[in-house]
Amino acid sequence: MRFPIIVTALIACMGVGACTSTSGIDGLGLSDETTSSIQRPNAPVAESATPPEPVPNRTAAAEPPSDVEAPAEMTALVAPERPKAADVAYANIVINERRFRDAKPINFGKASPKNLAVHGVDISRWQGDIDWQKLRGQGANFVYIKATDGGDHLDPMFRKNWKNAERAGLKRGAYHFFYWCRTASEQADWFIRNVPKVKGALPPVIDVEWNHTSRCKKRPSRENVLEKMQVFMDKLEAHYGQRPIIYTAPDFYADNLKGAFKNHPFWLRSVAAHPSKVYPGRDWVFWQYSGSGLSHGVEGRIDLNVFHGDENAWRSWLARTTG
Repeated sequence: MRFPIIVTALIACMGVGACTSTSGIDGLGLSDETTSSIQRPNAPVAESATPPEPVPNRTAAAEPPSDVEAPAEMTALVAPERPKAADVAYANIVINERRFRDAKPINFGKASPKNLAVHGVDISRWQGDIDWQKLRGQGANFVYIKATDGGDHLDPMFRKNWKNAERAGLKRGAYHFFYWCRTASEQADWFIRNVPKVKGALPPVIDVEWNHTSRCKKRPSRENVLEKMQVFMDKLEAHYGQRPIIYTAPDFYADNLKGAFKNHPFWLRSVAAHPSKVYPGRDWVFWQYSGSGLSHGVEGRIDLNVFHGDENAWRSWLARTTG
C-alpha cells in the first residue's frame, strides 16, 4: 500500500517552527515520498491529465428488524442491521491462485505466505501502465493504490489505476503516505477530497514510516505521532464509515506503535521473517511479505501482500468492512 515566494515563505516557516509545504515547494507536481519498499525507475512516469472527479454522496438507508416494530419516536435510535445480502454477494467471489514470482525469494518455512489463500499487491505511479487483467490472472485478488501524500500531492496515476482495478475485478483500496511536516487535519481533508467514497471499496490506509529520503526531516515524539495519527484516522472513519488500516514498517513500529491502537487493523511490512517474530503480539489483517515481486502485467518489481485468513475469512471480512 503505494513534496520560490521563497524568502517570505522560509521566514514564515522558521517563525512557526515547522516545515509545512507551500504551493511553490510541494505543489501538485510529482511527489518525492515513497514507501520503504518502492524502487523508482530511471525515467519518471508521465503525469495523468485526468481531471478530478466529484466525490459521490452515499446515504445509507436503515431498515428496522422485520419482526419487531420500533416506536416512531425511537426509530432514529435503532441501529440498522447489516443486510444479509452482503454475505451472499461475497460468497461467490472468485479467488485467483497466487502465481507471482520473486526476484529475492525468502524461505519463511512453515509460516510461508504461500500457505495463505488470498494474495494481492500495492502500487503507485512507479509501476507505470499496468495490464490489470494479466495482474489479476497472476493472483492479485486485491490492490491498494497510492492516492495522496502530505496535504497537496496526488499520485498522477491514481484515478486511472482506481478505475482500471475495478474493471479488472480486483477489490481496491486507497492509501495515504503520511507527511510529518503537515497537520493531520489538512492531510485527511486532502485524502477525502481525492478518494471517492464508494460502496465495496476496501478500508482506507494510513501509511506511517520514517522516510530517510523525504524533504521532511522531522521525527515527532511518540506522543505527537499517535495524536496526529488519531486525528487523521478519526476524520477518515467519520467520512467513509470504515476504520482505517495502519500500514507500517519495523523501525517505525518499534519507535511509536508498539502497544498502541489495539482496536485498529494493521498491515505489516515484514520481508525477512513472519510478522509474529517482527511484531510480537500484534494482530494483523495484511502482511507485505515482499518488495521484489515479479508479475505479468507489470514492468519491474511490485510489492506482494497476503490476507490473514482463508477464503471464507476473506469473504466474511469483505462483507463486514465493505458491504
